[in-house]
Amino acid sequence: MTHITRTTTALALVWAAGAAHAGCGVDSGSVRILANDFDALGIVINEAATCAGDGVSVEVNMTTEHKALQVPALTVSPAQYTVAVVANNSIVPLLNEDLIRPLDDLVAKYGDSLSPSQLIRIDGQVMAIAFMGNGQHLFIREDILEEAGLEQPTTMEGILEAAKVIREKGIMEYPLAAADQAGWYLGNEFVNTYLGYGGEFFEPGSAEPAISGETGIKTLEMMKAMTAYMEPEYMTFTSDEMKAMYLAGEVAIMNQWGSMVNGHIDPNGPAPEIGEATMLAPAPTVGGNSIPAAALWWDGFTIAKNISDEDAEASFAAMVHGIRPEVATANPSAATWLMKDFAAPETAKGVLGNASGGARAYPMSPYMGLLHTALGAELADFMQGTESAEQALADVEAAYRTAAQEAGFLN
Repeated sequence: MTHITRTTTALALVWAAGAAHAGCGVDSGSVRILANDFDALGIVINEAATCAGDGVSVEVNMTTEHKALQVPALTVSPAQYTVAVVANNSIVPLLNEDLIRPLDDLVAKYGDSLSPSQLIRIDGQVMAIAFMGNGQHLFIREDILEEAGLEQPTTMEGILEAAKVIREKGIMEYPLAAADQAGWYLGNEFVNTYLGYGGEFFEPGSAEPAISGETGIKTLEMMKAMTAYMEPEYMTFTSDEMKAMYLAGEVAIMNQWGSMVNGHIDPNGPAPEIGEATMLAPAPTVGGNSIPAAALWWDGFTIAKNISDEDAEASFAAMVHGIRPEVATANPSAATWLMKDFAAPETAKGVLGNASGGARAYPMSPYMGLLHTALGAELADFMQGTESAEQALADVEAAYRTAAQEAGFLN
């Protein structure tokens, strides 16, 4: 088999025989990769899989459930996976549980193609290798704006005004979409908008939550206002469903992941005419602020601690092969690559615009994951109109406090 198999239940063997790629530099070891499932990661992992052959095997599990799997899978000895592909939020549980190893020695041996900006250091040690920047930004149907006689909206308030005009002119009944599915996606929508308002998630120097004030209420009110111009089933939308709706011509404006750009604008894809009409722009601002309402992210890889040194070396070498500069050069529009000497194309302008506009990074505090989980679980009633914003935020803080006390972050 010479392709990546997506699965949520088990490891999928991708490449266990054939000649090893000459550029990988290893001839023995087991490479077992756990990763999220989206287009840009598939490119990297397909390249890493070419290192299989001779004494090297490569297995992959690409799944949207990767965050739930990574801690238990890396806790066993030997770890079920040798590589965990992470972002700046999902690395935190692995660090907290001491499940990943420092990479300085492997960088010295195999890291000639890496740039210093790719080395993610924690307490002075390299703990991850970043290979792409990411974030959500505006995907806009420029042809729909022209038909409605509208300029490009740059604020959330402007998006609401544009959506109203598009509806009133009979062009689209539901021109907006957001990933509001209860759970991680809903929590993420709150995080993005709250950051845009300039909100702080915790009291300074503390694990005490700080979201229940005026900024939190404004955030929820804006999220709810947007849903008036979305399909009634908006609480079921994930980024993948948004992509399908957009390519079906059902959405005019949305905040979508930069790592998914290629799948939306591919001239050889299912809707080349929509891709050609798509305008990419930074995430909108909100509330009169100048900060894009979207967290900045990096994606990268870590190497498990509870594995043999042989498997660690093979895994590191395979992943470095997967993220070599030539991969970025050959796939320039697939992601906002961080590889050495990469010249970013127009398709990266959304994520890069977020960064240059001062967008804030997704928090790497050890308790942010608990708050994110509470947001995803407790905001659904408000979004469905059965609870006030004040009560929803109080419920979030109560659920978070319980989890934070159990984890030892709060007394």
